[in-house]
Amino acid sequence: MARGGINKAVVQKARQALLARGEHPSIDAVRIEMGNTGSKTTIHRYLKELESLQPTATLSVPALSESLSQLVAQLAERLQEEGAEQIETARVQFEQARETLQAQLQISQQALAALQQQQQIQAAALASESEALATCRSALQTEQSRNASLNQSVGELNLRLADRDEQIRSLEDKHQHARDALEHYRAASREQREQDQRRHEAQVQQVQMEVRQLQQTLIVKQDELTRLNRDNERLLVEARQAQRERQGLQDVREQQALEVRTLSANLAQSLGAREELLRQNQGLAEHVAGVTLVLEETQQALRLALAQLQEQAEPVQPSLSPIDFSEPPDL
Repeated sequence: MARGGINKAVVQKARQALLARGEHPSIDAVRIEMGNTGSKTTIHRYLKELESLQPTATLSVPALSESLSQLVAQLAERLQEEGAEQIETARVQFEQARETLQAQLQISQQALAALQQQQQIQAAALASESEALATCRSALQTEQSRNASLNQSVGELNLRLADRDEQIRSLEDKHQHARDALEHYRAASREQREQDQRRHEAQVQQVQMEVRQLQQTLIVKQDELTRLNRDNERLLVEARQAQRERQGLQDVREQQALEVRTLSANLAQSLGAREELLRQNQGLAEHVAGVTLVLEETQQALRLALAQLQEQAEPVQPSLSPIDFSEPPDL
């Protein structure tokens, strides 16, 4: 179908108009006749179809008048238009039906997928239920075995319960004997407490007598304490007097200590002067020793020199007596 409202009937009408005017129905002329609408390819295709149909129509239909030809052309054009409209309507209906069917198909596919998913879920649930059923059967067998074991245990417990009842009756008898013994013990304890209470009362009376004696003794001791306090006051006065005398002796002692420190300082100064004199004496002794050593060396050198001179002077003065350097000169 041509775009922009161009169809075969419109092209045929434009072609017939050109032929009626005696013009050649070319592609451009037909397009201009249609108001410059439609593509040249579509116009060319429709023209070829019309040209292929033209000889058949010429051979089968006798020549008609121009008015009849126009009427036939109008009828053909109307037929073409109605056919195109019906085709377009059918196409639209087909598209709508196709879209509806596609929507229904999509819905059906979704429903099928949902059903398949539900079937899978149900299959999984069935498998889970089957597994749970097998587990329940196994648990049932286990519970049945356990129930049988528990029934056996119940029988054993009933036997033990009967033994325990017998033990309880025996314990009740023992408890009764123990209660009787407890009552006897309580009576004996009550009598013992009464005896202890009487003994305690006697002891309390004795203690009260001792307390009275101690109170009398306390009075005597208080008198002695008063006398001792007076003696203590007298001794305190004497102690204060002795303290004053001691303070005087302390002052004398401090005076003597001051004198001793003064004498010690003088003694230290004397010792320092003595040490200084000893150091000076030691220095002089060292100096004298050094001078003596130098003098001895000088004497020895003079003796050697004199001996040499004597050896040299013997041929000249044999009568000279040697000089004695054994005594050091006066310093």
